[in-house]
Amino acid sequence: MPACSIAFLSACGPISRSLFVKKILALVIAGMLASVAPAAFAEDAAVKTVAAVYQEKAALSGKAIQVSGKVVKVNNGIMGRNFVHVRDGSGEQGTNNLIVTSKDTAAVGDEVVVTGNVTLDRDFGSGYMYPLLVEDATIAKK
Repeated sequence: MPACSIAFLSACGPISRSLFVKKILALVIAGMLASVAPAAFAEDAAVKTVAAVYQEKAALSGKAIQVSGKVVKVNNGIMGRNFVHVRDGSGEQGTNNLIVTSKDTAAVGDEVVVTGNVTLDRDFGSGYMYPLLVEDATIAKK
């Protein structure tokens, strides 16, 4: 039997060699694209100031944002996450401190870039209610 007529078996029956190669290539490319998804997430995030996140919080709810600032407070290991407070000099009392939850952490005084999802009215129970959080964030030092 000539090499070009070899049929491969799939779940739906035999397929040609060229179709088999195309399917394998598609799977490889899909895997490669999936591995760069976190980088795409960071590029798609809207760059905001802390004050702008507060001002636009209703429109930003559930969306990815990116904020640069200085870490002013850290509480690690609470409910399986780290709570990092970031300020960038924008906003006034009540709108100048962004609380970020992440598996990543930073030290007080670090200059960081935070990328995460805006969440409103997050209730962890036991009196821990947050009107605004940036959750599941990545925290990168500048």
